[in-house]
Amino acid sequence: MSKVKQYIGLDVHKDTISLAVAPGGPGLEVHDLGRIPHDVPRLLRRLLKLGSADLLHVAYEAGPTGYGLLRLLEAAGIHCIVVAPSKTPRRPGDKVKTDQRDARNLARYLRSGELVAVIPPEREVEALRDVLRAREDAVRALRSARQQLSSFLLRHDRRWEGRSSWTLVHLEWVRTQRFESEAQRQVLEDYSQEVHRLSARVKEWDHSVAQFAEECRSGAPMYRALQTMKGISTIVAATLVAEIGDFKRFPSASKLMSFLGLTPSEQSSGPKVSRGAITKAGNPHVRWKLIQAAWQYRHRPAMTIVLKRRSEGVPQPIQDIAWKAQKRLHRRYRQMTARHKRAQVTVVAVAREMCGFIWAIGQQVQQPSA
Repeated sequence: MSKVKQYIGLDVHKDTISLAVAPGGPGLEVHDLGRIPHDVPRLLRRLLKLGSADLLHVAYEAGPTGYGLLRLLEAAGIHCIVVAPSKTPRRPGDKVKTDQRDARNLARYLRSGELVAVIPPEREVEALRDVLRAREDAVRALRSARQQLSSFLLRHDRRWEGRSSWTLVHLEWVRTQRFESEAQRQVLEDYSQEVHRLSARVKEWDHSVAQFAEECRSGAPMYRALQTMKGISTIVAATLVAEIGDFKRFPSASKLMSFLGLTPSEQSSGPKVSRGAITKAGNPHVRWKLIQAAWQYRHRPAMTIVLKRRSEGVPQPIQDIAWKAQKRLHRRYRQMTARHKRAQVTVVAVAREMCGFIWAIGQQVQQPSA
């Protein structure tokens, strides 16, 4: 077998895997290895023909197939990374994209060290992430069902004049609507039942998220610590734990902000510095939850009964960070609104500063020993 390191790029799909290899060493060409069915034993046999397992370095892009292939390759002793598709270099003007070209590019960039690896989650953290994604699907379905019901009522000039929708009072008003046509009565009943069913489904997922987050051995300490912060309750805290994982892997708060895409974009040249909207790079699930949580800081700092209950048993240094965050972020919100900044811009800026306090809490949390 060859003693030269082999850098292999895989373009992984549900049914097929395209392979390419870049032998270690300057000036060596990248070779296509063809396409095979998505069969892990067959893939392993093909890879081991290139060299011993300790000489193989494999990369494939993150996608719908998840981390199963990564774990199977590592179990066979083959070094493998999953790379972020948005971070894979793209040549300007390259308009041809095929599976084989993607595999060749991955092999080439892996050899040159230009790929950014995604840190795979632990299995229990990945399970919590799946629960959260299922809850998001249920919330999305509930939002759609509510829109359908609202549109039906509006078509017949049934307008809700109350302050808030989908409260108990609003739902009682919906049930009191009467139509002369039996067909329309059935439509109203069907829409109403679907909203009720999906509301119950979301509540069940809320309970499941809290249960599994508490049972997640590696993430439970951070999950409890994050809830000392205003605006971060069960769902937001669980999302942060499941999507970010180990907070100590970020050497600074600014790295976490950049990871979540909350830093301003920049187009600078020479003495001219031009900054624009946030980059929106990284994980959209966390970014959206943080921006929603940041709205809470428009209210004055206060240790409410709910916050006191969530802070029970959490070390005092973490509680101090959370209280400092309340005061600073509320002041930040007031300062920006006083300068007539748009509310959305202000809240995004507050969410960015929230990341700094979240990072500080992450440095304080002690992970359970193995």
